[in-house]
Amino acid sequence: MTGEDGGAVVRGYRAGDLEACRSLWVELTETHRRIYDSPGIGGENPGLQFDDHLALVGPDNLWVAELDGRVVGLTGVILRQDEAELEPLIVTEALRGRGIGTRLAEAVVAAARDAGLGSLSVRPVARNVAALQFFHAHGFRVMGHVEIFMDLRDGPRPWRPGESLADRPFSV
Repeated sequence: MTGEDGGAVVRGYRAGDLEACRSLWVELTETHRRIYDSPGIGGENPGLQFDDHLALVGPDNLWVAELDGRVVGLTGVILRQDEAELEPLIVTEALRGRGIGTRLAEAVVAAARDAGLGSLSVRPVARNVAALQFFHAHGFRVMGHVEIFMDLRDGPRPWRPGESLADRPFSV
């Protein structure tokens, strides 16, 4: 299973992948911190949040991309009755744009189809334009649930004008 990704292999998660997956989770958190200019996202040790995710989904619902013996990508699926959510999809920053994310997404789509699920969703953060474009290009084109919220904090807010939905402007 090689291709434009220079030989990355997508395989099931193994216990020995724990530290590499924690590091990838930190990369994802750093991306969100940059996108939102908010250094507090993910707390002081965001890598440990991977442990919570692992406990939630179980190791059988995680896949990694391995290149030259090193884990360079991670994806998983959260199963819920007749539907599932792809969460997360992470490729180490230095290797993005080489098809590794596509291979990881394809692994989750195939697993969801094989399980006979009725739908597969993904919930990228609103400002992550690259993720939104990636998922749209890979077939995620049906809008289901939309989460909107009111920021009740005092002081500066990290939001900026962004998107329009139902003919209404929203900040992201």
